[in-house]
Amino acid sequence: MNNTTIDYADFAEYDRRQRAIERHLLAAFLGGLAVGLLGALVSGAGPGWLGQIYDPYAYLALSLAVGASASGLSWALLTTFLAAVSTLVAAMGASALRGQDAFDIIGGSAAGLNWTLVLLVALGLLAHFTRRQDGWGDVAAGAVGAALIADVVDRSTPGFIDSEQSFWPGPAMVVGLASVVLVVLLRRNTRGRVRALALSAVFAGLFTVGLAAFVAGWIPLAV
Repeated sequence: MNNTTIDYADFAEYDRRQRAIERHLLAAFLGGLAVGLLGALVSGAGPGWLGQIYDPYAYLALSLAVGASASGLSWALLTTFLAAVSTLVAAMGASALRGQDAFDIIGGSAAGLNWTLVLLVALGLLAHFTRRQDGWGDVAAGAVGAALIADVVDRSTPGFIDSEQSFWPGPAMVVGLASVVLVVLLRRNTRGRVRALALSAVFAGLFTVGLAAFVAGWIPLAV
């Protein structure tokens, strides 16, 4: 009769990983609810600059945190989507109870709401890739920074799609500086930080040029 040795340490490690995944799912859901409810309370109730910074950057920060802390790519996709949906549902539900237009809370319109959802999930996946310590991690960190900086440029530049006159200079400077700091924190060595910052500048510049061409009518796309 063969003697088999059961390594109970493997079972214990598996159990710890499963419990960690469960806690991560719960944290993503509850975090989304909290951020969404707070966003509904902040909208129209506090100073204008607070609402401009909170929407959408508080939602983006939640997505980045959830994606970066996920145990795998598939879990990053699932938990980021869960956090994003719970955020949107909580914010829209709270705004409806207050008699406000739900689309005014996040995104400003139905199309803006859909775009926000896609952006949240995409940033969560990029945040997960920033855990890599190779060139692809630098690219992911650069893309995260570029997405935030490009949004700042869009909201700060008169005539662009989402331009807001009051967003410049205060909120724009705060978010822009925070974006640079975020890219630096996402990399663990000087070389990676320099490459990620350079890629952020390149990606954001390409986006700005494309957006300017679209606004000028050089790129005939229907929206």
